[in-house]
Amino acid sequence: MNERELRGLIADVKEGNLSRRAFVRRMVAVGLTAPLAAQMLAYNGVAMAQVKSAYKPTKAGGGGVLKVLWWQGPTLLNPHFAVGTKDQDGSRIFYEPLAAWDDDGFLMPVLAAEIPSLENGGVAKDGLSVTWKLKQGVKWHDGKPFTADDCIFNWKYASDPAAATYTIASYKDVEVEKVDDHTIKVLFSKPTPFWADAFVGARGCLIPKHVFEPYMGAKSRDAPANLSPIGTGPYLFEEFKPGDLVRGKINPNYHEANKPHFDAIEMKGGGDAVSAARAVLQTGEYDFAWNMQVEDAILKRLEEGGKGRIHITLGGSIEHIQLNNTDPWTEVDGERSSLKTEHPSLTDMAVRKALNVLVDRQAVEDHIYGRTGKATPNFLNNPERFASKKTSFELNIDKANKLLDDAGWKKGADGIREKNGVKLKYVYQTSINQPRQKTQAIIKQACQKAGIDIEVKAVTASVYFSSDVGNPDTYTKFYTDLQMYTTTQPQPDAGTFMNQFTSWEVATKENKWQGRNITRWQSETYDKLYRAAEGELDPVKRAELFVKMNELVIENVVVIPVVWRGGVAAVSNKLNAPLSGWDNNTFNIKDWFREA
Repeated sequence: MNERELRGLIADVKEGNLSRRAFVRRMVAVGLTAPLAAQMLAYNGVAMAQVKSAYKPTKAGGGGVLKVLWWQGPTLLNPHFAVGTKDQDGSRIFYEPLAAWDDDGFLMPVLAAEIPSLENGGVAKDGLSVTWKLKQGVKWHDGKPFTADDCIFNWKYASDPAAATYTIASYKDVEVEKVDDHTIKVLFSKPTPFWADAFVGARGCLIPKHVFEPYMGAKSRDAPANLSPIGTGPYLFEEFKPGDLVRGKINPNYHEANKPHFDAIEMKGGGDAVSAARAVLQTGEYDFAWNMQVEDAILKRLEEGGKGRIHITLGGSIEHIQLNNTDPWTEVDGERSSLKTEHPSLTDMAVRKALNVLVDRQAVEDHIYGRTGKATPNFLNNPERFASKKTSFELNIDKANKLLDDAGWKKGADGIREKNGVKLKYVYQTSINQPRQKTQAIIKQACQKAGIDIEVKAVTASVYFSSDVGNPDTYTKFYTDLQMYTTTQPQPDAGTFMNQFTSWEVATKENKWQGRNITRWQSETYDKLYRAAEGELDPVKRAELFVKMNELVIENVVVIPVVWRGGVAAVSNKLNAPLSGWDNNTFNIKDWFREA
């Protein structure tokens, strides 16, 4: 299908000659993905209708306690500071955005009355604004009404640099106006193809103005409600033990009739992924377990227990290795990995390229991840049109040795390469779980054959992914040479995902390490490509810009992609839990129910 035919189909949808669903089916038939098709329509101002749940409850409650395991337990419950998935998922039990992304990449209204589009006048034809109509009658958990003033407050709160929020990138470059008590308008400084960022999905959850307003800016971390949420969600806060337990009870005034199904929810933290999988799949003690970072062979054996099943949702999550561009061992003004330093060896492109061909991605897929992760040369993999076809990967120890020889890195008596007094000795960190330690072992062995010494470091997951700015071992501080983890793609658009390589997103002491650029790599070329994509309304041209960005990251070995991971959860055979690869695991927890 060529571009002219594609534009003709989009025009047919706009004119009512072709249904939205029929368009998606046509795109899937020619090899595209449903999220890609949905985004093509969204870029052109055509909203997808909400996908209706099969769940048709006749009353709220009656389902007992929903018991879920997040083996990395949440450490705070403010979505604006939730740098880790565990904190985002915990916050989402209580807080909601205007709209969410379902598994097909379609927008569904939550606190919005409808999804904006060209048809209903919500999306401006010039791409300079989007108008959101808010659902009426919604109340915060303390009984106060939810209004447009809360949206305006969240914009100001998140965009304040002094607050150092995780969500600042979604709000700092827009203006938000109150039209009336139940309508807001988001204004863009230039034509913006992806308008569904602020107030949407994982980064769009809303906190109440009347609770958090006294804690604006530099005081934002002192708010008691950071640990005791007051939201609009299906469950009311009852108890929180950071890293251990989140407990909520049914919201009797929830804004959707006859929901939620469960009387209470208990989110248990701690332990490890294998024990969490066993508690759902084999013993049936729990209804759901998050993030099954477990070897696929083990998951298959546990499924034989007959109590549950593995559920895989495909988004854009990527398990990858980051290379530190700064010096993690030199402290400047109370900060390691400072932009005022350079890494003594990882700034050498020969070293970076050598490391890239020492990572046996295929072995990691074949022997560790199996059906839950696919070896890939790309950081950006999904939707399909964003994935580069030019990149490739290989394991080639001879090539690594030649690259290092040619660059003057000579092996010493101890077998470790050295140049100008600098040895190729690295600390390589990740969180504690079996697949990651096995991956570390595979890479360490290959590096030894090339004269690179690797010291592996494994950090307790609750510490590594903590949102505590005083913790020196978090992945955002990156106080080692190399590190590995999975970064999630929060929406079927590449914009927010790829801003983690822009120069203005560098994680620093000044922004409390909330910036998303953790490698500290900076490129004027990359920044220009990203800015161009922000204002490109043509979906085909915009996709090409993101392909180039990915290729620039890969060519410069800013990161080394390992496997493109599906979201893997363990689900009880009796639990119906709608999940999405494009949003929080708990994005639609109001619709979860247990079958009789």
